[in-house]
Amino acid sequence: MQRRTSAERAVEGVACVWLAAGSGSRMDTPVNKAFLLLAGRAMVTRAIEATLDLPDVAERILVVAPHDMAAARERLSRDLPFAVRCVEGGSSRHESEWNALCVLAPDIEAGRIDLVVIHDVARPLADGQLFSDVIQIAREHGGALPVQPAPALVFVEEAAVAAAEYELVAVQTPQAFRARPLLDAYRKAAKVGFVGTDTASCVERFSDLPVRCVPGRDANIKITYADDLASAQRLLAG
Repeated sequence: MQRRTSAERAVEGVACVWLAAGSGSRMDTPVNKAFLLLAGRAMVTRAIEATLDLPDVAERILVVAPHDMAAARERLSRDLPFAVRCVEGGSSRHESEWNALCVLAPDIEAGRIDLVVIHDVARPLADGQLFSDVIQIAREHGGALPVQPAPALVFVEEAAVAAAEYELVAVQTPQAFRARPLLDAYRKAAKVGFVGTDTASCVERFSDLPVRCVPGRDANIKITYADDLASAQRLLAG
């Protein structure tokens, strides 16, 4: 597969980070769920290729467990027409995000990256328009995250936030933030040992960055259990 040069594939500005360092134990599968096939395409491939036509994405990073690094590099080099840098994940989501930001820090400090988008590979049906929406709003206001109404939300694993549009909302990814305030927030968090539940929780705690909500997608489901994978298959089948 022919690869495009940096100049051909992107205008410098946005770094996209995908998180796939979890164990995926609830899927009851011996491999990282990121590599499971969804309508013939690996989940990780689907998650990343949503950004294929976004012109302002300058850097793509996949965060994976150390033992999955080789498989991830092989899969991505075979499936995608652009380079994706693989970074070792940590013991928590927050640590994995921090590892990615440490890799991006030189470009952020030099002004080559001004916006960072963080997304879960476990949400492989997020489309390019949703990425574009959060990028646009984050550029205008500072931060952006997609939400869905959740009037009867049960607090189990998904985060929830108050928003002007709804009494209670469930938060999705991708989430986008201005790069320098995001990096500064994670540096402050590291100093005090703070571990956030998601990117927005760290931003809220350690910065004054305004964060706006954008409409999420019904199809942007999180694949945690085998039944979720079946649901995603049905969504793709129409």
